[in-house]
This record gives sequence, structure tokens and C-alpha cells, in this order.
Amino acid sequence: MAISNMNLFDLFFVLQLLLSAVCVLVICYRYHRLKSMKKCSLGVVQWPIVGVLPAIVANMHRLLDGVTVLLATSQLNFQCRFWLAGFRFFVTCDPDNVRHIFTSNFDNYPKGEVFAEMFDVLGGGIFNTDGERWRRQRNKAQMLMTTPRFRAFVARSSLDKVEKGLLPFLAHVADAGKTCDLQDVLTRWSLDATCHLVFGVDPGCLDVGLPEVPFARAMDDVLRTIFLRHTMPVSCWKTMRWLGIGHEKRNAAARRTVESFVASAIAKHRADDGKSRQGCGDKQPIADLLSSFLCDDEIAGSADADVYIRDMAMNLLVAGRDTTSSALSWFFYLVSTNPRVEQKLLQELAPIASRKLQLQQGRLFPSNGGMVTFDASEVRNLLYLHAALCEAMRLYPPVPLEHKAAVAGDVLPSGHEVSAGDKVLVFYYSMGRMKRVWGKDCREFRPERWITEDGKLRYVPSNKFVAFNSGPRTCLGKEMALVQMKVTAAAMAWNFAVEVVPGHVVEPRLSVILHMKNGLLVRVKRREPVMNS
Repeated sequence: MAISNMNLFDLFFVLQLLLSAVCVLVICYRYHRLKSMKKCSLGVVQWPIVGVLPAIVANMHRLLDGVTVLLATSQLNFQCRFWLAGFRFFVTCDPDNVRHIFTSNFDNYPKGEVFAEMFDVLGGGIFNTDGERWRRQRNKAQMLMTTPRFRAFVARSSLDKVEKGLLPFLAHVADAGKTCDLQDVLTRWSLDATCHLVFGVDPGCLDVGLPEVPFARAMDDVLRTIFLRHTMPVSCWKTMRWLGIGHEKRNAAARRTVESFVASAIAKHRADDGKSRQGCGDKQPIADLLSSFLCDDEIAGSADADVYIRDMAMNLLVAGRDTTSSALSWFFYLVSTNPRVEQKLLQELAPIASRKLQLQQGRLFPSNGGMVTFDASEVRNLLYLHAALCEAMRLYPPVPLEHKAAVAGDVLPSGHEVSAGDKVLVFYYSMGRMKRVWGKDCREFRPERWITEDGKLRYVPSNKFVAFNSGPRTCLGKEMALVQMKVTAAAMAWNFAVEVVPGHVVEPRLSVILHMKNGLLVRVKRREPVMNS
């Protein structure tokens, strides 16, 4: 579009973008100059006009760890203001502030319009909405997801995907003596499992040939774009989106792929329903979430039923596919590099596995090729497994940060003042690395911190352990996710030894989901069956 055709508002956006670019260039020049002089200062310095933006830009290549250092040196909180571009953030990992923002003064800190624009791929779904619309969606989803029928479906589906998908694939890799990217394997498994829970179909992403999955690649591009939107003034990324340049151009193509995948899945589900069912009565084998939505009279009878179902399906698909695979990837990285924890996990699983192996003896064709699987009822109360998963998510929460917006001015428990319109970033990733929150051993992977002296699960409030969010917006799928992770982690840990390839660099990727930048390159070896005496 020619400049002559641009209105003053659009021109102002472009001028802001140019001004921001000049500032960033100056900051980068100064940073590289300081770096060449072997100086390193990560303290929070409030510069004129640009605030703490120089420190953030200087740590852009390691943003999560850089912000963690900034928070540690600023008593868990700092403000970031760049008034020329309307860049006003309050950044925190203070549990008291989290309780205030997420629970005590919940209505003053909605997601906000900017959040909804940042996460535009989620449409008007439950993760993007506020107020009464959010409450209605949450109540409806909670009602459908907590039915005994759906809980049983989750348990059955999770075990089925492990037995028929994940374990055979890992056995193939182990027998071939090859390396594999375990993060990619778990992401594929999670997409298959989530599609089955949401749509009732299995896309077969974890077939031995590892077929190309355009949706997965596109979703990674979308999530990276959303993260980058958090690191720059709103006017900047909106201008990039309007001009169709940079990561916003790539994001537009990725969104089309993602939306096409979801639309096709819904259309196929509707077609299959029409062929196999006569209605939605109680006698029908409704289990997956999409069937529940389609057969809900209140949803199906609404004017925007198609949009509602599309957005809800998108939200559930993104949440299930990415968060679970992220949590399990970091879990196996930590377990494989901590032999003591691995042995304690195997010791806890041994009595159950021993009974199952004894039952398999004498059978002409042992199930699962002699491998052992664990159903939901067997792993639900395993203390050390639960503690190890929580400890992994404490250090590497699947969602590393949360974004809020202040409706009215407020004074936080830390004493900081937040103005109306300020954005609030809560860094979950940083909270797990704060000595003031978790003690001197905060960076150690130590599941024992979750277990009391008398051998019970230690209570930790959700404003301190925020992997499943906190307050009224606590994750609805928490129990479902824990069932999936426990069934999967137990079967993998018992049947296979996972070894990270020496020299492989494991570090977080810049994304709103905490994936590994370089994947998780591992060797997988079968374990010898162990009979408990």
C-alpha cells in the first residue's frame, strides 16, 4: 500500500516502529561493546525513556534465564516502561503478588484485549475470554470434562495410545540402535492422543515412518510468534502484521494451516457421526469432547454454535498437545540425567510390574511383546512418580509465563503500584529458580521436596507451584493431564532406558510453550525384565 493511501493512525504506527528499531540498534551496539570489554551487568537499571528495555534486549538470546536473573536481582519484581511506544509492563514471580493477581483481586486482572489479539489463533475460546463469556465456557467445559464417562475414556484412551503407539515406536528405535528426537516423538504421541480425546480420531503422527505433520510445524510457528509479541511494543508487532513482514508473515501462513486442520477434523467428525449415530441419547457411546459439544442442546442450539465449537476445539487441542509433550520431554531429560531419581522411580514401579510379569508367564503370546504397561488406577497414587512430575514442572513449567492486564490502578503486596492499562507478566519459569521461594537448592531436581517426613504428598499452594495456573482459572484439564503423564511416564521408564546423546545441547526455545530449542536427542535401550523377589 502506498504511503499516500495510509491514514494518520497507520503512519504513526510505522514511525513508532522506525523509532523503536533505532533504539534497539543503539542498545545492541552498546551491549556488544560492553560484551567485548568482558563486562556483564544484569542488574535492573532504569534508563531514561527506554526503562529496562536495554537489559531485556541484551538477554534476548536467553530471555527466560535473563529475566530470571533480572527478577533475582530486583526482589522478584521489576517494571518495564518505554513510554514512546506505550510499552508498560510489570514483571513478577512473587507468590504473594500471584495470589493477589490470580485470586484476591481476580476481576481487576483479566486477560484483556491485547492478550486476545496476541493469541488470536485461539479465537473466542476459553483461554482468550474474560468475564461472563469465560464463566459460561468454563462451566460448560467443566461439566463435560468431569463426567465419569469422559474420565473413563481418558484413562482408556491414554493406555491405548501408550500400548499401540508409543511403546512399539520406541521398541523399533531401540532395536534399530538409532538415536531419536524424544521431544518430537512425544509431541507426535501427544497430538495423536489429544486428537483422540478431542475429536475421537487418531491422525497417526507416530507411525514408524514419522510422516510429515504440517499442523505440528505450523503450530510451532504460531507459538513462537505469540512469544515474540510479548517482547515488543504492541504497535510494533501490529505494524509487522499489517505490513505482512518478518515472523508475522510466517505466522499468517501457519494460522491458515492450523485452522484448516481443525476445520477438517470437525467436518470429518460430523460426517462420521451422521453415518454411525441416530442421535445423542444417553445410550449412545459419546466419549470424546467434540461429541459432547455437538450433542449438548445448549451449545448446538446457539446462534454461534459452529464458531463456539471450532474455538473450543482449537483451545483444547493446543493445550493438550503442547503442554503434555513439553512436561514429559523435560521430565525424561531430568530423569535420564539423575540416575538416583531414576532408580527410585523403578523401585516404586517394581511391585506392580512384578505382578504383571508373573501373570504374563506361561502365556504363549505375552501381551505387548513382554513389555509392561500401567493403567490409571495403578499409577494414580504412586507418590514418587507424582513428586518427580511436579518437580520437573516446577523447574520447567509447560507454560513459562502468563499475561494479564490491569483494569484499574492497584497496589500489590510487594508494595509496587500498577496503573490502569499496565500489562502484567508473571514468569512461572523464574519462580521455580528463586531461592526466596524454593530455598537454596531451588535449581536442583529433587522430587523429595514434595514428600513429607511421614511419607505423604506435601501440600504446595498453587500461587507457588503455578504449572497448572492458579485461582479461578486453574487448569480444567489438570487431572486429565496428570493421568496421561503418569500412564506414559511409568510405561516408558519401566521398559526403556533413555540416554541423552553426549554433547547434545538442551535449552529452552523462545515460545509460549516451553519446548526445547534443539529437541531432545537420545538413545533408547530396552530394559531387562526385573522380577521382584
